[in-house]
Amino acid sequence: MRDVVCRFLLTLLLCVFMIPGEVEAAPSHEIKYITSKVVEEDGNTFLRMEIGLSKGAAEYTVKKGSILHPNRLCIEIENTKPGDVQNEMRLDPKYAKSARVRGLDKNTQVLFSLAGLAENEEYSITTIEADKKQKKPFRIVVDIYESGYVRRGFVDGLKGRHIVVDPGHGGTDRGATGPSGLLEKDVTLEVSLKLRDILENSGAIVTLTREDDRDVWGPTATDSQELQARSDVGENTPGTEVFLSVHCNAFSSESSHGTETYYYYGKSWLDELLAQNLQEAMLEHNGLHDRGVKATRFYVLTHTSMPAALVELAFITNYEEEALLGDDAFQEEMAMALAEGLANYFAVSGT
Repeated sequence: MRDVVCRFLLTLLLCVFMIPGEVEAAPSHEIKYITSKVVEEDGNTFLRMEIGLSKGAAEYTVKKGSILHPNRLCIEIENTKPGDVQNEMRLDPKYAKSARVRGLDKNTQVLFSLAGLAENEEYSITTIEADKKQKKPFRIVVDIYESGYVRRGFVDGLKGRHIVVDPGHGGTDRGATGPSGLLEKDVTLEVSLKLRDILENSGAIVTLTREDDRDVWGPTATDSQELQARSDVGENTPGTEVFLSVHCNAFSSESSHGTETYYYYGKSWLDELLAQNLQEAMLEHNGLHDRGVKATRFYVLTHTSMPAALVELAFITNYEEEALLGDDAFQEEMAMALAEGLANYFAVSGT
């Protein structure tokens, strides 16, 4: 009996020592698809979003609204990676403006920009088990109903205005890089896409020189060819009233900070007026150091015939401002500031 007990204890000790070290498990689920369609059911019409997952049921949490984003609905799906789905989907604006997908640690967030205030709960979220016969995976279903509320992001005075927005850099041109690795080309694109949404929501006609991470002329372009291609978008888009180029500032000293705006003094007084209104609006929203409005001969300002301005949102080479530039809420705040600056410009210019 004593020998049996000893052998049992010895086996138990061996099992303990043979347990491998803790290994961080990869997310077990993957988003297989996200679909969107307007549905009529039981006398109601609504937008149905279906999120299909690769491996059965997954836990999720729902977050709704904030001070900066009262229209945002966030579904965070645990232990899940985004998979091969679109990062952003444009939706029927009657129900929701867009849906964005982003990975966050081992979870995935699906962010909806609703037509109404998220706190009013004009949506429902359900789950549907996998259906092997129909080859359907486990699904999270979000039904979004038409809102009677005005969408956040509307700026008066922009209806019918023709605006070209130029997200600086892109493709082979990364622009400046922050101390933590944030790329200027990524920030300028995110802010410009958010600005486009606000402008379109306000009734403006918007053209972007690029809508993704690419060179406008092409990857083999010289600097002047690339910049001319961007200027040409403004020149060749019928009815363009304003050309706005969006950038982040950079300097060798990490202490440099603040916001500034440039215009070309050789065209008309409208260019300076545009720059002043953009600068004032940005400062009202970001509270950063005012570096002023400055005249310069930047290519896209001198080679566009309509009023044009180039904004430097903040210094990507400054630790604190790099963190701001990489923050989604700050990006949206700056997009709103630029939209308000444009509206103010049209109001005082009389054009």
